[in-house]
Amino acid sequence: MKIAFLTSGGIAPCLSASIGRLTENYFNKYPKAEIIGYLNGYKGLLLGNSIPFNRTLTSKISSFYQFGGSPLGNSRVKLTNIDDCLKNNYIKNGQTPLEVAANQLVKDKITILHTIGGDDTNTTAADLSNYLLKNNYKLTVVGLPKTVDNDVYPIKQTLGAWTAAEQGAIFFENVVNENTTSDKQLIIHEVMGRNCGWLTAATAREYRKRLNNFHFLNEIGLVKEKWDIHAIFLPEEKINLDQECRRLSKIMTKHDCVNIFLSEGAGLEVIIDQMEREKETIPRDAFGHVRLDEINPGIWFAKELKKRLGAKKVLVQKSGYFSRSSKANEKDLELIFACADKAVEAANSGLNGVIGWDEDNKNILSCIDFSRIKGGKKFNVNTSWYVEMLNEIHKI
Repeated sequence: MKIAFLTSGGIAPCLSASIGRLTENYFNKYPKAEIIGYLNGYKGLLLGNSIPFNRTLTSKISSFYQFGGSPLGNSRVKLTNIDDCLKNNYIKNGQTPLEVAANQLVKDKITILHTIGGDDTNTTAADLSNYLLKNNYKLTVVGLPKTVDNDVYPIKQTLGAWTAAEQGAIFFENVVNENTTSDKQLIIHEVMGRNCGWLTAATAREYRKRLNNFHFLNEIGLVKEKWDIHAIFLPEEKINLDQECRRLSKIMTKHDCVNIFLSEGAGLEVIIDQMEREKETIPRDAFGHVRLDEINPGIWFAKELKKRLGAKKVLVQKSGYFSRSSKANEKDLELIFACADKAVEAANSGLNGVIGWDEDNKNILSCIDFSRIKGGKKFNVNTSWYVEMLNEIHKI
């Protein structure tokens, strides 16, 4: 038995811990197992760059849980992007990335591949398994779902997302004190999530939980309402900007500040509508999709709301890198351990798929077939805790 690990895509607070738990499982349960790790995701697999996992690691497993990121390194190389792989000399003319990667797995005599990544990472691994099967080579692939966005269908909770929400709350816990540096201050906390608002909503929830532990001094102006969140903008919800500005203007007048949590993909309809009315050119790619990085919703809302709310100072702060690069918290570690243990069990039973709580099967921890894995899951804005939080915020 020879096992390989591979981490790919953006980092999340689960990669190092997942590798640690998988390693611990294999070394304890399968004394003859060999383990290697491909460096920098699929790039390492294409180039044949890997490192062996020696059994000396057995006594040092706890170190994996002290770090964020991935000890193996990541990359955003896609085996479906032939031109990019050619351009970067990962493959030669006439080759396909899938063929090169598959041949490397055969050369390395890998029988089990564990991928830790988002839907692209894991479904690409499934393509590898199918390709090799057609060529009479049995490779078992079991993935772990990594993304701070928590947007993989049908998985209830992806690894690292809980930690990212907690870290985003800690980030804003410091940033919000900037509202004492000026009167009429607007702070926009931009959170990762182009198409899914779960992380923004969960970060807001964690922040408000932490806020409840503070002891405020109302008699000298240290009031909870000034440190609270005054609006949450998600991609799943249409923003009535005129209505929101009327409400937020009252908060600015009363509390001398406004604090907003904004998903990086929120309010696109509002922005496009405004740009069209002002006859501005909307940047689009070759497929007609709006170029989000060029519009920059955080900056757009900062400029627009500064005018409408009469803010004297505006601060836009992004917590993305701070949140996603953390080590896993206790809640995530519990989930990571359960998923890694299930992954080893599934792999040694010859099952292929991604491990997670299956929303279509009573949230049972399962090895979910690759054919059912899809990205782009939306946050349910009717979730009870979110509705309750919004109601509380709108009473400020």
